[in-house]
Amino acid sequence: MFRRFFLISSAFSIVVLILAAFWPQHAFSGGGQQYPNGAEAFMVGAMPPPGVTLINYAYYGHASELKDDDGDDSKLLDDADIYADILRLIWISKKELWGANYGQHLFFGVLGTDLDFKSPVSSELKKSHSDFNLLYAIYSPLLLGWHLKQGRLHVAASLCDIYIPFYNEDDGNKGSVGRNFWTIEPVLAATYLPSPATELSIKLMYDFNTKQHDYEPGPPASVDRTPGQEFHFDFNVGYAVTDKLKIGVSGYYYMQTTKDDYDSIEFSKKIPPAAYGSVKAALDKEEKHLSRAMALGPGFIYMNKNFMASLRYQHEFAVRNKPEMSQLWFKIIYIF
Repeated sequence: MFRRFFLISSAFSIVVLILAAFWPQHAFSGGGQQYPNGAEAFMVGAMPPPGVTLINYAYYGHASELKDDDGDDSKLLDDADIYADILRLIWISKKELWGANYGQHLFFGVLGTDLDFKSPVSSELKKSHSDFNLLYAIYSPLLLGWHLKQGRLHVAASLCDIYIPFYNEDDGNKGSVGRNFWTIEPVLAATYLPSPATELSIKLMYDFNTKQHDYEPGPPASVDRTPGQEFHFDFNVGYAVTDKLKIGVSGYYYMQTTKDDYDSIEFSKKIPPAAYGSVKAALDKEEKHLSRAMALGPGFIYMNKNFMASLRYQHEFAVRNKPEMSQLWFKIIYIF
């Protein structure tokens, strides 16, 4: 019996050592990656008029490859499906501040994940991970919107979008919707109309993330992680086919600018002491990996007085240390 226990323990040690040696950056890290890249496109710099505006974002994303630090398929991810529905309430005042209309906004919604890996991951050592739950809230106490050059240039800014977690992550579940860290994100957006039919839009963001306690980066261990800072922007080039229909090409660029910071490593009880050194070496290597992605795709928007609806497709390329996503956005805007 002792020999059987020894063989089982040795075999498990070998599995953990292999996972530690070849584990790439986990599916949704580094950085915080709180913002859903590509969420905005047409007329993003044009703040709505004074009053209340309701926006609904419906999202579906799919990935079958998890890219490593060299941009190659890590061969770890089998399939990933992400779906969400998010509501955004915007209130704009009639009062002006620094020549701009002042307002606030609030995002809240639900997110579902279904992840399948080719090898067991996390402290649970499972291949399939999924969740469906409330997403964090996003709140900005200070929105400013300028309408310049006789309506040809629109500029919008948020002092800071604050990502507010509702509950902690589910330990061991790589598909967990929960978050246990906050993100502070200054935002600047602009829309320029060089002609009545042509639109150029961009939304620039920079993310500062707080410390994330008891985070599982991949190998069966947990750390206190401060996600790296991130710079990213959404953009769109549009052309009005008719007064109500506009087509365009939208996309985004995402870049993690500083490395993740790991400390207070705690090894899973399932890890034999002989594997501690290899797991620690894997974590030291992973900590320095920076995520990156670009995306591009077609879309259109239908506009009719106070109602607008858009549909857009985007595919990622030049991806590092994250899944290579293909995604679909359906967005409805209603101005009360």
